Amino acid sequence: MAAAPTPPGRAAREPLLTSAFVRLALADLAYFTAVGVSILALPLYVTGPVGSDAAGTGLAFGAFALSALALRPVVGHLCDVWGRSPLMIGGALLAAACLALTAHAGALLVVVALRLLLGVAEAAFFVASLAALADLAPESRRGEAMSYNSIGLYLGITLGPPLGELLIGATSFAGAWYGAAVLAVVAAVVAGSIGETRVGGRPPHGAHGGWVWVHRPAIRPSVGFLASVMAMGAFLVYAALHAESLGMANVSLPLLVYGSVVVVGRVAFARIVDRVPALTLASAALVAIAAGLLLAAVLRTPAALVAGAAVLGVGVTFSTPAFFSAIFATASPTERGAASGTASMALDLGLGIGPMAFGLAAQAGGTAWAFGAAAALASLGAAWTWSLRPAPAGDPASAS
Repeated sequence: MAAAPTPPGRAAREPLLTSAFVRLALADLAYFTAVGVSILALPLYVTGPVGSDAAGTGLAFGAFALSALALRPVVGHLCDVWGRSPLMIGGALLAAACLALTAHAGALLVVVALRLLLGVAEAAFFVASLAALADLAPESRRGEAMSYNSIGLYLGITLGPPLGELLIGATSFAGAWYGAAVLAVVAAVVAGSIGETRVGGRPPHGAHGGWVWVHRPAIRPSVGFLASVMAMGAFLVYAALHAESLGMANVSLPLLVYGSVVVVGRVAFARIVDRVPALTLASAALVAIAAGLLLAAVLRTPAALVAGAAVLGVGVTFSTPAFFSAIFATASPTERGAASGTASMALDLGLGIGPMAFGLAAQAGGTAWAFGAAAALASLGAAWTWSLRPAPAGDPASAS
């Protein structure tokens, strides 16, 4: 049957699912499955063989953010100067080394040191991957591209925890860390097969002749993105410990439900991101994130934790694509690395400072308190993001 002609007045949709686009998603899948294994293994490893506590878990989980945060602007600039490919490959290989060495870390200080080095790897791989995605995505389908590409990330986070639990049960913690390292090597190999995606000329100079390290238009929406990442990070770090405190036999189930909702939602609703104003959608997503965390915090039952994970997953389904659509809309092709580096600093702050801050709440009143504090932060983030929406045409505020 012949394809239906494009209706008059409607432009043909630009192609999206190219070979390079799919391979980038597969590289992300391998890398973030390794991350998912560590999400499950790290808190149990730190509170088990390492002999630390909930506060130590937050410190170990978030330590990578200190080095990653410092390097994001540098990596973003290097993406625009050197290209995306060398940073993706190098970052994945460095991550593999850090994950494998964690199997031999018997003290919290050593784990924290390896997490700091892992931050270097994470900054290189993730910033370059986001810039490559912006290169490969047609502008008219950027939100849809973000949704599809992120399936690799969230499918990895979904499959990683049960894989980690399986590896720990079948072998040991060492088996889980080595398995994660192998996945990071696979990510490097697949990323290398993509080739360079950078387009455009040299990156622009700043006002005083230096290179642009921070993309200033990205800062305000990145604040809202930061709130979503901190709230999500509280769940990722403490979901397994909260499930354990509730007597759940399968402590990875809440993470599995959360990730499954995000993956299915990103596929089913990918086109919505390009049809709804990005900041409006991001505000609504933060409200859903707050609701899911509050449900898990107030009703301290296994059913409430699983239901809260699902509601949280609905919010995260739309939050990241919406925020990055808003952020990349402010950047030219030669500024995408800088925009990626600036926006992804929210990931370091959110997954670094968030677990540390919420770790204090967990230490004081239990993991439910951490979820409650995260819900409050997500609510504030929703209000901030809503305030960033442009005034409607003709509104007196738009002329001010």
